[in-house]
Amino acid sequence: MPRIERGERLNAGVLLYCRARSFVTARTHLDEERLRALDPHADTAGVRAALRAVEEFCGGAAGAAAEQDPGRRFRWLVAPRSTVVQPGPVHTGLTADPAAEAERLLGLLVR
Repeated sequence: MPRIERGERLNAGVLLYCRARSFVTARTHLDEERLRALDPHADTAGVRAALRAVEEFCGGAAGAAAEQDPGRRFRWLVAPRSTVVQPGPVHTGLTADPAAEAERLLGLLVR
């Protein structure tokens, strides 16, 4: 969210949770050119680090995330927050292949 006071937003990733498969993932892509068009002084390295942290938290590889089940990790990630990287609205859907669906949504909504 480059300029919160102007309501500017830039899609930079998707989160996907499948309860039936205990699956949660994040796929991210930062379009730096679009970000700089909204805010020429944006901290792109900081935004990239925040997006990487979301991906790592989804994986639950270490730290507090390792102790949480995928559903709790997803709910924590989609909770409203006042940071530069913010979650958008949650939508529901069905898929037989959550990993492939995450990639499809990334291409459709972010890239």
